[in-house]
Amino acid sequence: MSERLTTGEICTRSVVIAFRGTTLNGAARLMRENHVGCLVVVEELEGERLVVGVLTDRDIVTAVVASDIDPGTMRVEDVMTTDLVTAREDDSVIDLLRTMRRKGVRRIPVVDGQGQLVGVVTLDDVLDILSQEFGLLVAAIDSEGKREHQVRR
Repeated sequence: MSERLTTGEICTRSVVIAFRGTTLNGAARLMRENHVGCLVVVEELEGERLVVGVLTDRDIVTAVVASDIDPGTMRVEDVMTTDLVTAREDDSVIDLLRTMRRKGVRRIPVVDGQGQLVGVVTLDDVLDILSQEFGLLVAAIDSEGKREHQVRR
């Protein structure tokens, strides 16, 4: 890791994707089989995967199940979020958190300089990194106490 932690360093690079035309039932199966709460919706153009939306398990529940709509009649494009929030892989984690807070999202697709999908980052990813950092802080405090005890005997 570099001194300036970037979104690209903490994102998950193995992303479960869907296409606009994927059935909603198929999308839900993808989520279950891959143990994820969201799918990044992409469009393939000239061999590149461009992000066009995000579909979350919450989208399915609130827009379809809670409204008593038959999910078997719907496609991902009918429910996905198209008001897209993305992060660039060279964005700092601080900038990422500011964007998440400002936009009210917990998951963000990560794109490269050309807008191609490279990963997805979640609040869980950020919390994992922060917990490691806090562990290092606690170890430093503990080490200081042990050092002082040895020096002051």
